[in-house]
Amino acid sequence: MLSVYPDLPADRDRWILARRPARAKLDPWRPYAFFVEEERSKDGTVVPVAAVFLTNRECPWRCVMCDLWRNTLEESIPVGAIPEQIGYALARLPGARHIKLYNSGSFFDPRAIPPEDFPAIADGVKSFERVIVESHPALVGESALRFRDLVAAPLEVAMGLETVHPEILPRLNKRMSLGQFAGAADFLRENAIDLRVFILVKPPFLREEEAFDWAARSIDFAFDCGATAISLIPTRGGNGAMEALTDDGEFSPPRLATLESALIYGLGLDRGRVFADLWNMHPGHSCPVCYDQRLERLQSMNLRQIVLPAAPCPACH
Repeated sequence: MLSVYPDLPADRDRWILARRPARAKLDPWRPYAFFVEEERSKDGTVVPVAAVFLTNRECPWRCVMCDLWRNTLEESIPVGAIPEQIGYALARLPGARHIKLYNSGSFFDPRAIPPEDFPAIADGVKSFERVIVESHPALVGESALRFRDLVAAPLEVAMGLETVHPEILPRLNKRMSLGQFAGAADFLRENAIDLRVFILVKPPFLREEEAFDWAARSIDFAFDCGATAISLIPTRGGNGAMEALTDDGEFSPPRLATLESALIYGLGLDRGRVFADLWNMHPGHSCPVCYDQRLERLQSMNLRQIVLPAAPCPACH
């Protein structure tokens, strides 16, 4: 089995697939996770947001850093399953004002979310003030307009920019250019659909000392594309391919200080909301004495959207 990360996309697909661990066993009629979290909204208030992680077919792209496929199916699901999943989750969640329908891929991929279900999905989320879905830029088009017209609330689409690094973005195997991302962002803006952007903090192949600079450049690009919210995601392992890259010296998780610096930079621009994604956060190379306190600070900054002073640490200063 080839150990070095390949140069050609088709070879990369095979390399990534060969290193995968087993995926979870899922019920196509049940979401694989759901909860309510607090988030600072576009109007400046902190609101409860229902996050429903839908079970559906795996994304057709094979991004080297992605572990979301572990909670997907190998086949398309029946019509009616997605509305059933949403109803199941909402019946068990406390009240919320916004809803995120995340599906480990693209909401507008017809093999993942049957378009025939759009009316039932829209009806199921009609009580929410905002509906947020995710998509690869290549699939943003007429389906987004159809769904926008069906939902009663403003629609927001989250897209993964990942990084604007001109050499690393192609190596992620996302099959996307910055021009394609900007074009999809323009389409959303022209059709009154808000844009949320995912940015990787220290993607694979990037050195720690360069990570903040490229995160900052990516934040600038996202705001130039009209983003109203940006999520900074510390790149993590756990999908087999990233462990192989770690063994080859091509990846290590970002330091907590790098994530902190990126969030401070984004908030300082005052161009829109910027969040540090703290799901499954790993201590990495961080000081164990002040780690929990620093996470609490990041969460407070997420909710308040201001830079808060850091408490001095007797261990790492």
